[in-house]
Order: sequence, then C-alpha cells, then structure tokens
Amino acid sequence: MTLMLRKQLLPFIVLLALLSACGSPKNDKQNTEDAKSTSEIEQTIVKKNILIFGTSLTAGLGLDLEEAYPALLQNKIDSLQLPYHVINAGLSGETTAGGKGRIDWLLKQQIDIFVLELGANDALRGITVKDATNNLQFIIDQVKSKNPNVKLVMVGMQAPPNLGRTYTTEFKEMFPKLATKNNMTLVPFLLDKVGGVPNLNQPDGIHPTAEGAKILADNVWVKLSGLL
Repeated sequence: MTLMLRKQLLPFIVLLALLSACGSPKNDKQNTEDAKSTSEIEQTIVKKNILIFGTSLTAGLGLDLEEAYPALLQNKIDSLQLPYHVINAGLSGETTAGGKGRIDWLLKQQIDIFVLELGANDALRGITVKDATNNLQFIIDQVKSKNPNVKLVMVGMQAPPNLGRTYTTEFKEMFPKLATKNNMTLVPFLLDKVGGVPNLNQPDGIHPTAEGAKILADNVWVKLSGLL
C-alpha cells in the first residue's frame, strides 16, 4: 500500500476504531440494565399460597396427584396467569379431630387463602355434630390467628342417609352455619353432581374418578375464583 493511499484511508480507520470503542460498552451496559430490570420484575411477582386442608377427597386417593382437584385448580389459575400456588394438604382418613393436631405444623408457612374440607370421615365414624363443629372452629381460629388477613373457604359435605334424618340434617347445616359465623365463602357440597353417580366414582363408591375430580374442581372454582 502506497503512502498516499494510507493517508487517504487513515481517517476512516480512526472513525471505525472510535465507533467500535464507544458503541460496544454502551450496548453491553444497556443489555445489563435490561437483564437487571427483567430480574427485578420477576422478583416482585410473589405468589400467594392457597392451602387446601382436607381428606382423601382432597388428597386424590386412587388418582395420580395431577388428577386430584387441587392440581386441577392450579391448572385453572395458571391458565389465567394469576399469582397463586395451591398446596394440597389432603390426608386420607383425616377427621376434624386429626385436623386439630395437624394444622399448626402447616401454618408455619404464609397462608393467603385457606380452603377447609373436613368432616366426611367424622360422619362415617358417627362423630357427633357438636364435636365436629368444635373441632372445625378450633382449626378456623388457629388459621385466623396466624394469618389475620386470610380469606377463608368452607367446603360443605353431606352425611350418608343411613345415619338418620336428625344427624344428616344437623351435619349438612353445620357447614353453612360455620361459614356464616366466620365470614367464610361457602362451597355448598363438594360432591355435587358426583356423589352417587357410579361412572364418576371409583369402585368403592366414595372417591371420584379422574372425570369426577374435574367436577369437584369446578364446584370449588365457582366460589374460589371470586377471591383471586
């Protein structure tokens, strides 16, 4: 390359060097700031907890975990991009008395919405409505004490007819009475449109099939959705 040509190209070479030196750090800085901004936004989205405290109906006995109605509720919530995490705290065979002993451990975490599904096993064991009522009230009081701003949902249940009209009536009325007393949203009957329908229940005639669980999720969602 001749000396004259070098002199002619020198301004362009210097310009390119300056643009390279000035532009790259700026882009890197902007990218860093954009990434930081995105990270900060993600950190501000804190999911609230929905604790569903119940029996084998909540646990999903005989089903895969993702087929139980709490998991189906989570699917509905996720589809709407709502910031809630559903915790399945169902336990097979759980009674209201058993719930009294278990609730304190579960309340070590923050609870924003508490769904109470207990009582079915009390009816099967013939536990008095008075005792079941006292047990449920104890649980509700514990939840409110640990989480003053919690939203409460009562899930209603019905007793088998063989226990007599007096018991079945008092048992059925227990749930709306407690819901009214404690300002709770009431799901009138968890097994609505499922209980007593053979093709929606497993061979034991008590626990829903996967299709039945979808209806349970719908029954709860009708009331729960208004709290989200």
